[in-house]
Amino acid sequence: MTLDSISILRQYWGFESFRPLQEEIIQSVISGKDTLALLPTGGGKSICFQVPALMMEGICIVVTPLIALMKDQVEHLRKNGIQAVAIYSGMKKREVDITLDNCVYGKIKFLYLSPERLYNDLVRERIRFMNVNLFAIDEAHCISQWGYDFRPPYLELAKLKELHPKVPFLALTATATERVIVDIQKKLNFPQENVFVKSFLRDNLAYMAIEEEDKMGRMVRIIHKLGGSGIVYVRNRRETQEIARILINNGIASDYYHAGLPGQERDQKQNGWMTNAVRVIVATNAFGMGIDKPDVRFVIHLDLPDSLEAYYQEAGRAGRDGKKAYPVILYQKNDEKKLVDSLEASFPDVTFIQQTYHYLCNHFQIPYGAGEGLTIDFDVVTFAKKYQLPLVPVMNALKFLERDGWLTLSEALTIPSRFKFEIDSTELYKVQVQYVKYDKLIKAILRTYGGVFENYILINEYEFANKLGVPYGRVVELLKSLETLEIASYLPSTDAPQLTFLQNRVDYKHLYIDHIFIRDRHQVKGEQVNGMIDYIEKSHCRSQSLLLYFGEKNAGFCQVCDLCLMRIHKESQRAKIKEEIKNSLLLGPKSLHDLIDSLTLGTEKRRIEIVRDLLDAEVIRLEDKLYSWNTLF
Repeated sequence: MTLDSISILRQYWGFESFRPLQEEIIQSVISGKDTLALLPTGGGKSICFQVPALMMEGICIVVTPLIALMKDQVEHLRKNGIQAVAIYSGMKKREVDITLDNCVYGKIKFLYLSPERLYNDLVRERIRFMNVNLFAIDEAHCISQWGYDFRPPYLELAKLKELHPKVPFLALTATATERVIVDIQKKLNFPQENVFVKSFLRDNLAYMAIEEEDKMGRMVRIIHKLGGSGIVYVRNRRETQEIARILINNGIASDYYHAGLPGQERDQKQNGWMTNAVRVIVATNAFGMGIDKPDVRFVIHLDLPDSLEAYYQEAGRAGRDGKKAYPVILYQKNDEKKLVDSLEASFPDVTFIQQTYHYLCNHFQIPYGAGEGLTIDFDVVTFAKKYQLPLVPVMNALKFLERDGWLTLSEALTIPSRFKFEIDSTELYKVQVQYVKYDKLIKAILRTYGGVFENYILINEYEFANKLGVPYGRVVELLKSLETLEIASYLPSTDAPQLTFLQNRVDYKHLYIDHIFIRDRHQVKGEQVNGMIDYIEKSHCRSQSLLLYFGEKNAGFCQVCDLCLMRIHKESQRAKIKEEIKNSLLLGPKSLHDLIDSLTLGTEKRRIEIVRDLLDAEVIRLEDKLYSWNTLF
């Protein structure tokens, strides 16, 4: 590896060396090769595109569906002095326009985009004029219909090569089966296979899957026994609060987290756990993406994940410091039925999807032939209650409507307030003279921010309320008034999911829904659910089962999971019972009843089982209903 890459790593991230495979992946990218990299959760995927992008002239375009992760990475890069921007749902057209201009003409090094943005002709045309050095495709498994989280907008990614044929792809993911690995490269038109795979083996993780009627009691005992910090995953938001309360009542410092919380509150809860002010965070699967906390000693699932890919990612948040850690599933037999029922709810029929669209348009009072480009805050729970629709099928109906190009729905994300003056400095001075009530606020903005005439800047209303000694509401009122007068653009903060209609409203009876796609996805998801159930019921070793699922065929027993420990205990007990049988029979032949009664270890059933095995192997003999030891052994 060149000194340049090491010096960049040291300068911006403070590391003295790369993790396994990072160097090889970076070298592949620098040499211009399309590359697929599979690194487990916490394996340092972002370094693999950030370092080479900084080594080369131009801008790196990063495509990711995870808007919260996008936001975090942009903030982290900026703190390190690297110019980075993101375009995501909720931004106004003018904001997007200015951001793209800065990528074409400015010194931006990283542009983060959601895959849906590539459907936009304006975005694609601007990318054509950018000096692009790399296309980084995060969560690359989303491009494959065989992947556990298939996202149809990812199918547009291959078109990026039409804009910049010589710019390489770096596709990154933490989990992919052999079929998905092949499909990713095919969908991205790799000229030749080029895959770097770090083993999925995490030999410091002792996987457990325990059938337990009293999940709460077992969970509390596990946490008390293991110590350290951890995550408890549950399926719904209500359970996060209930279980956090149970843990607190049992003397365990805990908090809860889900995507429905305001952004600031989510950040506070996450920070409390990261700094160990809170031992345990109880969360839905909205928690954990992009978080790299090294000292997590346990990850407990109280509900079965819907795929081994999802489970491997979530369980992999334990033990990143290399020390022993415990991913634990606590389940009851009924949980398997719940998982199958959830699968069926995830695939509503076409009629239900069409009706959901009809109600959605009515909800926002969109007339026929109108609505294209409309973006609105959307509360799916309120919508489902209003029309008395089951929530899970509604959420999945929205996904299929998104897949067929009718709308897009962003995840819940705190988008800060943004502000930009729409007149020049000379005109602004006239406003300050003419409207005295705005003078102090305008001066405060100009003193605090640069570039506010050219670009949208992130603005904190509370900060200006403190500076000016006025209520928060007064600052918001003044900012809105400046927009009304067309002196400035003011976009207030939001943390609600954003729904965007991509086409004008049509009669729902003529709404096209790809039922063949729904059928095929149902089959794929069914296979994944069956894989999860097989992991619970049919494993001989938990780690081995996971490795086999991801194509590592020569995996041995891990010797630390619950099944391996039971097997080791059973084998150890067998050896001791065999020794007892030998010692007893060397004293003289015995009837089966007397032999069994002379033993002290194991159950009667277990003792008889071992006697029969020894008899079959001719280690002991049976003559005239008396058992004796074969002295050849």
